[in-house]
Amino acid sequence: MAVSSYNDNVFINCPFDISYKPIFDALVFTIYDCGFVARCSLEEDAAGEARLTKIIDIVSECRYSVNDISRTELDPATGLPRFNMPFELGLFLGARSFGGKVQRAKRCLIIDKEQYRYQQFLSDL
Repeated sequence: MAVSSYNDNVFINCPFDISYKPIFDALVFTIYDCGFVARCSLEEDAAGEARLTKIIDIVSECRYSVNDISRTELDPATGLPRFNMPFELGLFLGARSFGGKVQRAKRCLIIDKEQYRYQQFLSDL
């Protein structure tokens, strides 16, 4: 794989289950077709590295991100929501706010399944 630069990298923050795969594939295709490089936590084996550390490293290497926060409903088995995507969005926004000059250039796209729904669980956004 060719080395990409910060300005070419797009962090994909989305569900990775089988039902989301067609959307994930479309995101990756669109990102590459626009001349960018898609990055996500699936790209490397994290056996020797904590998953959070890997995500932070990838976020730090990406100027752009696409964040799908549509999967925040309650899990029927646990009664709890999955907040991985909002959490990773927060990491990206935190890097933009607290990072140096390069990190402040970050830009993100936030996708949800209904307009303004995110205000019910991420009201500070």
